[in-house]
Amino acid sequence: MSETKPTTSKPAAAAKPKKVIPRVSKSGEPKSKPESRSARAGITFPVSRVDRLLREGRFAPRVESTAPVYLAAVLEYLVFEILELAHNTCSISKKTRITPQHINWAVGNDLELNSLFQHVTIAYGGVLPTPQQSTGEKKKKPSKKSTEGSSQIY
Repeated sequence: MSETKPTTSKPAAAAKPKKVIPRVSKSGEPKSKPESRSARAGITFPVSRVDRLLREGRFAPRVESTAPVYLAAVLEYLVFEILELAHNTCSISKKTRITPQHINWAVGNDLELNSLFQHVTIAYGGVLPTPQQSTGEKKKKPSKKSTEGSSQIY
């Protein structure tokens, strides 16, 4: 007593191709594909995110459009320098992974970065290795000279 609904067999409708509307500028020229501000500036760091953080941070009442591009480029340069020095430190100690200690050593051994990061503590960075004076050499004690051989008498 189960009733089944009669199915009507219609041929499957052919999928209609979507109309592609070409993007055209106001002057009638075809628009190019949208490009991010980072790609236009030729940098890796996200310009739009830096822009958003500058605006939300309320560092200034107005933010010029070139400010986040410049700041992102400076940040990218600093990161590149630190990672390059940390990589060199890593390869000297024959390690394949950069750790916070390598970053701390790299920053500490570079004069300019050290002055920039002088009030920064890197988590799990350890301490910089300082050269120890060799303990094998003993300092000579000054010998007591007799006053008999001196030409001046006090």
